Amino acid sequence: KACVIGGGWAGFGAAWQLLKHGFDVTLLDSSPDPGGLSAGWRTANGRAVEAGCKGFWRHYGNIDALAEELGISPFTPYTSSAFYSPKGKEVEAPVLGDLPRLPTPFGTLLYTSPYFTQLSVEDRISALPLAIDLLKYNATVESYLEYDDKSARDVFRGDPTNGRLGASEALYEQFLAPILCALMFAPPEELSASAALDVLYGYVLAHQDDFDVRWCKGTIAEEIFTPWVNKMRELGGPDVLLGGRRVQTVELGEPGARARVVASAPNGTSEIYDADVVVMATGVGAARGIVSSSPELCECPDLAGIKDVPSTDVIAVRLFLDKQVRLPNMSNVFAGFPLGGDDAAVNVAGTFFDLCALHDEYATIAADPRDDVRAVVEVDMYNAGAVLGLADAELVDVALRDVLEGCVPGCVPSDVRVVDSSVLRFKGGVTKFAPGTASLLPKTRVGGLDNFFVAGDYVWQGPDSHGARGLSQEKALVSGLCAADAAAEW
Repeated sequence: KACVIGGGWAGFGAAWQLLKHGFDVTLLDSSPDPGGLSAGWRTANGRAVEAGCKGFWRHYGNIDALAEELGISPFTPYTSSAFYSPKGKEVEAPVLGDLPRLPTPFGTLLYTSPYFTQLSVEDRISALPLAIDLLKYNATVESYLEYDDKSARDVFRGDPTNGRLGASEALYEQFLAPILCALMFAPPEELSASAALDVLYGYVLAHQDDFDVRWCKGTIAEEIFTPWVNKMRELGGPDVLLGGRRVQTVELGEPGARARVVASAPNGTSEIYDADVVVMATGVGAARGIVSSSPELCECPDLAGIKDVPSTDVIAVRLFLDKQVRLPNMSNVFAGFPLGGDDAAVNVAGTFFDLCALHDEYATIAADPRDDVRAVVEVDMYNAGAVLGLADAELVDVALRDVLEGCVPGCVPSDVRVVDSSVLRFKGGVTKFAPGTASLLPKTRVGGLDNFFVAGDYVWQGPDSHGARGLSQEKALVSGLCAADAAAEW
């Protein structure tokens, strides 16, 4: 019997794999309808929204396998993406998988060269010294931790005084820094060099087409999680997933005894769930609370670092407009803008999307003459602490004027009306891989706690870990599958 705590990609992955291993599974999640950060909502007018728009890169093989297993086709074709700074469009990433394959990294360098509008060839070539770091940083646990203690900025920019070359200032400021902020939700000076190199390798350099990205044709909750939940209930019964249960403590008990997971029920009472194995698959914020309130977990050295794992803020703004918004690309990245007129907000980076071109539901709405919506746009902001305190109306204006008009002047009609909108804030909502974070991260198997396992985007990534790394849906899913396999092996 297994108890899984948390209902996102990691929790669903763990529950799914445990069911396949023959476990009697109960998944507990605090949300009424389990779905973690990929849960979807609807506005008061019934329009679908979710916690940001997340991409599915070509190297997400486990998510692709899951979709095939569920018999669903939830994804768009792969799309090109543009990156904008206050100087204009910096680069457009083509769909590299559609082009003849060349040895890495030559295909990436050759095929993106025509799309750089602000960077010289010399600036782009200045990234080559990073190849030495990519060969060294992940060789051993010691080298990984050594790089982890440094900031990405320090490694990427180099140290000419010691004869160590790095990326040019233009390449760093106009491309590397914004891309890292969009992929890892923080600027490079606040990121671990090891974690940044993980992302640079996994998304850009490992294979020519690794940066190719596609999107869900609707909300992830409705397109992927709903059929997944239905299939799990077919396998494990109607009570395999229980929402509205906030876990309070975990009691592992004596060796050989079953663990006890205590959770608050929707009616306010406490419920106890017995289990042979427990998988904690929550976000890092919830994990801190569970560990601190559970004496056995709190006293475990391998879990002591969780309380110090940093996190960062995210804002998701979805706009329903009565006029068409003409964006050259369906998916886009932005960085470096003083959002809301605040210079402190230049470290906020993010993404924006033409959802009518990505989501089937929105395309139908925009084409319906009976509906007053003609465009649906998503603007997601990462490392968003500088603008987190703005009112909803102010954030809507930031999305329209500072982001959309700032990146693509003239794309928003002057007389546009916001028909409906959603502003979602997630303070400390995602893990921040700051320098020194790697030594704080728990591993899937927790030393000294034989029947307790951990899954989520904050589990150890480095030598001897799975290749799925960074703040990705693929890593979260894989961590859940690995926790389930470890539990079954135990």
